[in-house]
Amino acid sequence: MAFPTEEALQSAKAALAAQGFGSARLVEYTPQEMLAQVTAELQTASPLANFGYELDLVRVHKAFAEDGCSFLVVETGDEASAARVADLVPSLHPVTAQRYGRFMIEDLTEKLPGRQLDKNALPSGLL
Repeated sequence: MAFPTEEALQSAKAALAAQGFGSARLVEYTPQEMLAQVTAELQTASPLANFGYELDLVRVHKAFAEDGCSFLVVETGDEASAARVADLVPSLHPVTAQRYGRFMIEDLTEKLPGRQLDKNALPSGLL
């Protein structure tokens, strides 16, 4: 999940903690940390990676990080926990959130009411 402010990220962490997701299951990335990670991924990506959605998603994360978003990764471990987190997403108000499944990546924010997305910040052809 990506959040526009550190305060929004901390609020999401508190909501997740209230649902039993302790700090050992949460990984935070500052905008700078995410930029470093996605830059490295883009530099080492295979040409075949362009055929899937994952590399496009890396570019989306880069655009949000450049815009100052902080990121939160939740380790769920099982389907029931993943579903609980997915159900919480609308109340957490992330600018973007994905669920990484075994065979696919699901956008959890695609249909959020009031979602504001700066489409000009995204690489061309992504929305």
